[in-house]
Amino acid sequence: MFPFLRLAVRLVLVILFVHSLVACEDTTVEPEQNGVVEGVVLDGTNNQPVANAAITTNPASSSYTTDAQGRFTIPGLSIGKYALSIRKTDYKQETVNVQVSLSNTTEVKVILERATGSNKRPNLPTISAPTDRATNQPTSLTLRWRVTDPDGKSDTLRNDVILYESGSTDRRQLLSNSRDTSVVATSLKYNTTYFWQVTVRDKAGEVVRGDVWAFQTRAQPDTRFLFVREENGNTDVYSADETGANLLRLTTSPFIETAPQLSPNRDRVAYTSNATGQFQIYTMNRDGSDARQVTLLPVDGYFNQGIGYRWSPDGAQLIYSSYNKLYRINRDGTGLTLLATAPADRHFRECDWTAQGNRILVQTVGISVYDSEIYLLNADGSNRTQVVGNLPGRLDSPSFSVDGRRVLYTRDVDGFDDTTGRQLNAHIFTQNLDGTGSLDVSAGSGGTTGAGKPTGYNDVVPRYAPDGSKIIFVQVNNVNRSTPDVYTMDLDGRNRTRLFQNATLPDWK
Repeated sequence: MFPFLRLAVRLVLVILFVHSLVACEDTTVEPEQNGVVEGVVLDGTNNQPVANAAITTNPASSSYTTDAQGRFTIPGLSIGKYALSIRKTDYKQETVNVQVSLSNTTEVKVILERATGSNKRPNLPTISAPTDRATNQPTSLTLRWRVTDPDGKSDTLRNDVILYESGSTDRRQLLSNSRDTSVVATSLKYNTTYFWQVTVRDKAGEVVRGDVWAFQTRAQPDTRFLFVREENGNTDVYSADETGANLLRLTTSPFIETAPQLSPNRDRVAYTSNATGQFQIYTMNRDGSDARQVTLLPVDGYFNQGIGYRWSPDGAQLIYSSYNKLYRINRDGTGLTLLATAPADRHFRECDWTAQGNRILVQTVGISVYDSEIYLLNADGSNRTQVVGNLPGRLDSPSFSVDGRRVLYTRDVDGFDDTTGRQLNAHIFTQNLDGTGSLDVSAGSGGTTGAGKPTGYNDVVPRYAPDGSKIIFVQVNNVNRSTPDVYTMDLDGRNRTRLFQNATLPDWK
């Protein structure tokens, strides 16, 4: 028994020794391996961010939601494959598979499509004003309509409005992606049919196009006044009545349009434009349409940038000055005829034509604007006779009275002479053709209310009223680049009345 006991003791010692060796070895712990998923959720209809969309993962982690920009971040995901589920009311649920990598950010973009059956198309818009096919509408009016949606007030509706003119393919976008249900249409033409249509869109992108509605603007009023106005550096022709109402801008190009004159038979407006580089005569309808170039030789010369022309008394022709030549031309641009040549070293400038005796009044100027004379000619250019000689101060704007017996013009009575052509105290004068009966209209009648030109102002570019009872003219401060205003006054200078502000070169037919 003794040897056996010794063997058992040795075996126990060996087992205890091996166990102690195992217990002394280091224990190894594997580190966690994590990654991050970042992404954005977008609306499949308009590619806009979807906020407050819920995002869950499989295998499961925490739940997340998108921010106002549609973005989300899921940190601390163990390496491996995940399925992301994205949910949002009114959208189809979307599942995206991603692979999370060690220490890397996995980026995803999720497109959510609207849930079928959860959104209904908006109802057709209905017209409020003007009624469909309304007539006699103003050239600036408010279009109104109503919109409703089967989904109720929770669905936001947006409107587009287009307007187009009858007979034209040009369309004006009056409104775009707006919640407004009214819009103002401006700068419409008189006596013209317009069509308009409203397109309605809900927040799900469903679109309906309304019926095409129509209205017709009223007939053009008999606006008897034309003038020029400069706004934002652009000079254009306007028409209006004496109250300033029914104002209509007749030209809209980026060039200078100036010196408008209504034909004696009141069917076309003549004006000049430098669209070709030099001032040429054009005519247009009284609403500004159908502009046509008449001349090829420019209305130009000494101090004559587009102002030296006039209609014939019957409206069939025009006369105009081009440097040292005076021409006659048919209103359609044919029949150019040389009428007269100016004296040596002088150019023709402003002119007028009266049916009484069929005569022409024309101004000539030298290289100085203060060197000016006025002549009377027969309509064929013959028999040139001086009416007003070269007086001290600047002399401008000759024209006939209605009966052709008197001459109207302006002169700076202060006799000022300056390289810029400035005037200090321009007055309007009338006289008989033979030089007698001179009257300083701007001086007015002493002691009469509203008589006399104010100090520091010039009276310029006068014309007689169509009935000969008044004079229309421009009053402007004598400081260069001052804003001019159009006035009328009696033949003796009384009752000065302002018609239009920021206006010059008036015509009254």
